[in-house]
Amino acid sequence: MKPIILDGTVVSNEMKANLKSRVKLLKQRDVVPCLATILVGDNPASETYVRMKGKACEEIGIKSVRVHLPIELTTNELINSIERLNADPSIHGILLQHPVPEHINERQAFEAINTEKDVDGVTSSGYGQTAFGIGHFPSCTPSAIIKILNYYNIPIKGKHAVVVGRSPILGKPVSALLLNEDATVTTCHSKTENLAEILKMGDIVIGAVGRPEFIQGDWLKKGVIVLDAGYNKGNIGDVDYKSCYGIASAITPVPGGVGPVTIATLLEHTVLSAENL
Repeated sequence: MKPIILDGTVVSNEMKANLKSRVKLLKQRDVVPCLATILVGDNPASETYVRMKGKACEEIGIKSVRVHLPIELTTNELINSIERLNADPSIHGILLQHPVPEHINERQAFEAINTEKDVDGVTSSGYGQTAFGIGHFPSCTPSAIIKILNYYNIPIKGKHAVVVGRSPILGKPVSALLLNEDATVTTCHSKTENLAEILKMGDIVIGAVGRPEFIQGDWLKKGVIVLDAGYNKGNIGDVDYKSCYGIASAITPVPGGVGPVTIATLLEHTVLSAENL
């Protein structure tokens, strides 16, 4: 039996249609939701992501401000730029495109973002709020994963979710969100022993490890739900799609799975920030 394809484009299109209505209402109050995207240097992949996000903003009527800074920038200079955006009342969301150049302290830069404008969910304060279930803006990709599961009416409560990866903006927050949805969560990482045995127990498996086609079908149990949050060079995810396709009862493609919903979630958070004025 073929698995259900968890089509993120369908989910994101519905989200964006809803957001267009909300943006229209805001504009009637003379409020134009605005997302500022900071790009440091000239990383081609980052430039592509920034363009995609700008185009998505344009689609639904959000203003997009692009702040392109030179690669020689220091951490303090980057923080000064972020603080100027924090102080600007016309800016509702701030996104620092990562990775930043190696000489910059990325964590310090993230922490400079005002929590009320942290629409990408990268600050430690935002993560803490996510873990407690009280935050407005969880990290966008983890939030997208939950949205996909909910859209397709896939039960989370009581299920064993196995997350492969523990990054502070993906693996850890998605584990927290799943726990808040009453899943039993196992978070695996590079030091995990017997990974295949642990994955075999998962009702829901999340690929968030940043290694192309890492998760194999023979590591999974029949009927598992597979969500691939990986995005590697060549549009390849963290899951070996071919081998997992015949095992899973539902699976996200790459591209067209978690990615479009991540961008729609970023837009949603920006609109919500503008609504909270």
